[in-house]
Amino acid sequence: MRIVFAGTPEPAVVALEALLDSEHEIVGVLTRPDARKGRGRSLAPSPVAALARERDIPVLTPSTLRADSDDGAQVRQWLGELAPEAIAVVAYGKLISPDLLQVARHGWINLHFSLLPQWRGAAPVQAAIAHGDDITGASTFRIEEGLDTGDVLGTVTEAIRSDDTADDLLTRLAYSGSQLLVATMDGLADGRLEAQPQVGEASYAPKISAEQAHIDWSQPDFAVNRHIRAYTPGPGAWTMLGEQRLKISPVQLVASDSKAASVLGDTKLAPGELHVCKNDVFVGTATTPVRLDKVQAPGKKMMDAPAWARGSQPEGILA
Repeated sequence: MRIVFAGTPEPAVVALEALLDSEHEIVGVLTRPDARKGRGRSLAPSPVAALARERDIPVLTPSTLRADSDDGAQVRQWLGELAPEAIAVVAYGKLISPDLLQVARHGWINLHFSLLPQWRGAAPVQAAIAHGDDITGASTFRIEEGLDTGDVLGTVTEAIRSDDTADDLLTRLAYSGSQLLVATMDGLADGRLEAQPQVGEASYAPKISAEQAHIDWSQPDFAVNRHIRAYTPGPGAWTMLGEQRLKISPVQLVASDSKAASVLGDTKLAPGELHVCKNDVFVGTATTPVRLDKVQAPGKKMMDAPAWARGSQPEGILA
């Protein structure tokens, strides 16, 4: 089957590689324009564009898909010339105009990293961890005008581990989801797949802001732990110590760490209160304290919490 692939970040590369290794023909790639990155702020292609150019696949990088724009007109002409039978979408990042949804016989098929209708929107992996879900997964569905509301073509499930960060979980889903996407394209090509309406109550995971990653130490220890893991590595969970904004890596629950519990002993800590020992740094929550692993001070690299405490001699309450 002739497929155009639309995607941008690293997780989408896994899906593109899987399709390239399949029996389908990737005739073109849509991705975001080159963006400035690094200290030198030089222009760099998206991860998907880099792979496509390496494999000599035609790449188009429109800034918008709107019909009334020059870029949009170019996209429509380009898709008309390529005549794809389906357009595979993985974290493309741009709104698709309604008229474009009709350009391929099988439509635009999105790989979404949740079990729809759970966690529609831009940040499903982070939402699943933050809300304490035990199981998540990936879904393929046919895009329509609503936000992730289209009929589902396939699903795959994935257990959420107690120490998963968003990056850990997304990495596993990128690989299992890529195989699901290939299987979906196989099923569409041979006519054996029937799309099914989404069933159940929808939940939503909007795009994350840096402010949302702010740690609330007045929450129970398990909620603090989930919050930090959900926003690791990006945008990074953070807290304030006076005027300093600190990034915090995933913490250890004292309740599940007998060694840490013995070090802390009977010490009681208020939410956000720091307790520095020789080889450990603890922070109070609404329930049991947690042990910090790594801390990043402004302008510094991530470092072990005890080393950070020895160097900075922190005082006060994390807020």
